[in-house]
Amino acid sequence: MIIIIAIVLGAFLGDLRARRVQGNVKDRLQYAAAHALAFAILGLFATIFIDRAMRG
Repeated sequence: MIIIIAIVLGAFLGDLRARRVQGNVKDRLQYAAAHALAFAILGLFATIFIDRAMRG
């Protein structure tokens, strides 16, 4: 669940960042994809950390 939220949040933030630099549609898609991947990796590590912490 954390990973899915991280992907959506990353794509949204990537799109916002591309809009700030006035990128075209391809730029916005690339920024969104790159941010989604980066946030997915962070979400994966967070999920693993939380799971291991809860198991003791």
